[in-house]
Amino acid sequence: MHTEHTVDVAVIGGGQAGLAAGYFLRRAKADFVILDAGNGPGGSWPEYWDSLRLFSPAAHSMLPGWWMPEEEGREYPSAAHVAWYLGAYEHRYDLPVRRPVRVRRVERADDRLRLTTDGDTWSARYVISATGTWRSPYIPDIPGRDVFEGGQLHTVDHRRPDGFAGRRVVVVGGGNSAAQILAELSEVADTTWVTARRPRFLPDDVDGRALFAIATGARKAADRGEPGPAGIADLGDIVVVPSVREARERGALKAEPMFDHLTRTGVAWADGTTMDCDVILWCTGFRPVLDHLAPLGLVDERGRIPVVGTRSRAEPRLHLLGYGDWTGPASATLIGAGRTAKAAVAEVVGSLREG
Repeated sequence: MHTEHTVDVAVIGGGQAGLAAGYFLRRAKADFVILDAGNGPGGSWPEYWDSLRLFSPAAHSMLPGWWMPEEEGREYPSAAHVAWYLGAYEHRYDLPVRRPVRVRRVERADDRLRLTTDGDTWSARYVISATGTWRSPYIPDIPGRDVFEGGQLHTVDHRRPDGFAGRRVVVVGGGNSAAQILAELSEVADTTWVTARRPRFLPDDVDGRALFAIATGARKAADRGEPGPAGIADLGDIVVVPSVREARERGALKAEPMFDHLTRTGVAWADGTTMDCDVILWCTGFRPVLDHLAPLGLVDERGRIPVVGTRSRAEPRLHLLGYGDWTGPASATLIGAGRTAKAAVAEVVGSLREG
């Protein structure tokens, strides 16, 4: 039976950003719900490739209120450990998560926002959107993608190296996902790494702890109207986790420049050089999942919603968490999600008490 529910705050997404918001909403004794499209806890972490490792030790990858326990035998926790932690976290704080509930539309309804799902309808005074990017993989519009007869996968499709043994694989992308996945594939397959620009490895002693400190310092300087310290981009792009270090040392992380187009049997560069391959793995990033907010008419030409802090400039009843640095420094990381959620919830709760 279709039911209409009314709450003060509706959080869309039960991953790390949504749970962090829930923690602060619970502390504020707010009337709220978390609507999560997943079949189980953990956000997108249960869907990541098996060998993924965080960039920081467990003690520096926490959500507010509870340090992540260490994973036995690993300094840098696995995706499976993070998924477990998020499930335990929502249970620990008795967060009101409802799943699987996919929010299809958010639209204005007088002085509230109406959320339409595949089942019930929710009416909220404020909405915190925390749907992340995982459901919106990006593949560049390279000529020939429709004529290539081999396999084409994206980061979202990769789980383990099984099935790649002896195959010719081209890994596209210059970020951490590409480097980590290439590291494991290079042990079983004939791999070629292709990047739009020369990959830059961070110093071996720099991990997520330093990256978050840099991002935070840059944001604070910007808030003060001052020039910030050297940014993350000035240091490099790829964190040298143990698997990447090992692959680099055996010479498996040598990158070729980006090809010009795909052929029926492989890839081709502008100078006429060609190479046949069996699989192209696109590690080319993601876009924010904002389709549910389309009825509000807020998305700009970059595919983002302009914000002040985490609040939409044009719709002050909407906050966005965890989509990247444009919604807060390092907000797509575990520790960064907690800090931006704290500020967003404080603003929402303050507005609720005023009105």
